[in-house]
Amino acid sequence: MENQAVPDFELPGTGGIRFRPADHLGKCLVLYFYPKDNTPGCATEGQDFAAHHDALKAAGCEVFGISRDSLKSHEGFKAKLNLPFDLLSDADETACELFGVIKMKNMYGKKVRGIERSTFVVDRAGRVAKAWRGVKVPNHVQDVLAFVQSI
Repeated sequence: MENQAVPDFELPGTGGIRFRPADHLGKCLVLYFYPKDNTPGCATEGQDFAAHHDALKAAGCEVFGISRDSLKSHEGFKAKLNLPFDLLSDADETACELFGVIKMKNMYGKKVRGIERSTFVVDRAGRVAKAWRGVKVPNHVQDVLAFVQSI
């Protein structure tokens, strides 16, 4: 996926936004896919992105979190964590499929389809500059920040 143009898609987001990558050409985007609102790892990841939000903005990047949760769930999760960026609802897995983040996972011994925690940096020309798949939360946001500050 790296060095490929991001296909256009549209997702609803918190605060009533409609997100389309094409509307953000000329800006750097951080799109992070996470499994589920209100779970410990996803809360920690959201808080990490929030803690580094000012530095990411200073580097010219906008941050968006994406999961399959509903907008109602996202609004509550965003408010609970006081996230300074919008969350996008991909209930029909449009973006998940385009970015190839749906995987079979083991959950308590059962196979389930779910989102593999992944982050993508989209450059100002609308191309994927960097992809992280199978993300482990600790120190991940610092890695993303270091990368966007280098481009």
